[in-house]
Amino acid sequence: MNDLAPLLTPEGRALLDEVRDTAPADELTVATRLRREHPVELVSAALGQARLRQRAAAKFGPQDAGRMFFTPNGVEQSTRASVATYRAERLKALGVTSVADLCCGIGGDAIALARAGIRVLAVDRDPLTAAAARANADALGIADLVEVREADVTEVDTAAYDAVFVDPARRGGRGRIFDPEAYSPPLSWAVEAALKAPHAALKIAPGIPHEAIPADAEAEWISDGGDVKEAVLWFGTEPGAVRATLLPGPRTLLGRGLPDPEVRSVGRYLYEPDGAAIRAHLVAEVAEQLDGGLIDPTIAYVTADELRATPYATAYEITDQLPFNLKKLKALLRERGVGILTVKKRGSAVEPEELRKKVKPQGPNSATVFLTRVAGAPTMLIGAPA
Repeated sequence: MNDLAPLLTPEGRALLDEVRDTAPADELTVATRLRREHPVELVSAALGQARLRQRAAAKFGPQDAGRMFFTPNGVEQSTRASVATYRAERLKALGVTSVADLCCGIGGDAIALARAGIRVLAVDRDPLTAAAARANADALGIADLVEVREADVTEVDTAAYDAVFVDPARRGGRGRIFDPEAYSPPLSWAVEAALKAPHAALKIAPGIPHEAIPADAEAEWISDGGDVKEAVLWFGTEPGAVRATLLPGPRTLLGRGLPDPEVRSVGRYLYEPDGAAIRAHLVAEVAEQLDGGLIDPTIAYVTADELRATPYATAYEITDQLPFNLKKLKALLRERGVGILTVKKRGSAVEPEELRKKVKPQGPNSATVFLTRVAGAPTMLIGAPA
């Protein structure tokens, strides 16, 4: 699919409506029938777009995804709507009324910005991607707030805009790109562009080394439903600040530069910090809330004797602590009739599926096993959600 124009015609739109709910197993039958009345290329494009819309529903919701236009890369790389909405609302709260959205992709962030009442210049150099962004602004009724421009972002003048948002490509021919200077455009260029505007937000991979974060940026890690989605470098806010934000909410934990928590013996409860807090290096802030300590200096599990509610960690009540030994684990699970086994690991080379195959859990009861290290020793902690 290298041209959206046929799908934007009355015939193309009618076909999209007709194939909307086509299951993958039925595609051949549907395609054979439709090709009797429509061009082969148009039928293939419609079915391909239907597949992309079905995949995109998880990010954009079925209502929006069912009206939008996607490219395969656009589905994979676009921002989840909940995260884009949060970021747009934060920009709005800063007084931003116009944004230059550089590397806009299929327009996920531009949509959220426009819905927040912000005027957007959306720029992408790929013709098909820019066409999808333009079609999406039109389909969702926000075309009056979104100007889509097909151009190289490095040649765009952003002086007329209150803020710059940059979402550089972090995938190449060989998969994910981990070096920020290998992004397209490189992080150094994005930072330069950010410093020219009163406010800026740069979307980056959550695994970025903290030493790569500019001193004049605020760094924020965002999770949605417990899954870390991205990190953002903010300019024009709080230089040097570090925060973890959890969605839905939002709930935000601000770093205070606390020293690493003390290591202590495993207590009654084990807390698994949210991934955003871990990525932001804010486990100490979580531990302080829980009056807890670490089970190992290199492991991001917090232990405490009391159960305390916090949105920034999930609590488990620990019933057993054993040295790593699969035979002992298998015997314990059999004795307790555990057939529903959740396996979590941190600091262990054993894969959960590998362990599950070896212990062969059977029975009506459930348990959670943590494969980890306690004070440097390979350990199994068994318990259940508190």
